[in-house]
Amino acid sequence: MTPEQIDTIAQLLRTTREQQGLSTAAVAKRAGINVSSVWRIEEGQRANPKAEVLQAIGHALGIPTSDLFAAAGWVPKTELPTIRPYLRTKYGELPSDAVAEIEAHFDDIARKHGISFDRSSGPMRGEDE
Repeated sequence: MTPEQIDTIAQLLRTTREQQGLSTAAVAKRAGINVSSVWRIEEGQRANPKAEVLQAIGHALGIPTSDLFAAAGWVPKTELPTIRPYLRTKYGELPSDAVAEIEAHFDDIARKHGISFDRSSGPMRGEDE
């Protein structure tokens, strides 16, 4: 992992743990791992934590494995889904016009920040994955 990815993982785990009012010992107990492992990852001292350890900590904190793996850089950007399948999966009852509206907002915000999308790597607006 890059230093930025290590920091991202550390911050995500620490912030989530603190928001839940848990100690590192409590998280370690829930995850079934060593307290020092949790502490070292949160402190950015583990450059390459094992996937199973991240999964266990994530499960203990209610963080989806996919979020952890993406933050760790283990899922290439090209393999991440576009917003449409995410919205359909997470919010299946959302009408298609609302999904299109959200996609348009994401596109506008991305353009505002100088990000352009490679639409060839995913479905175009209005298409399914």
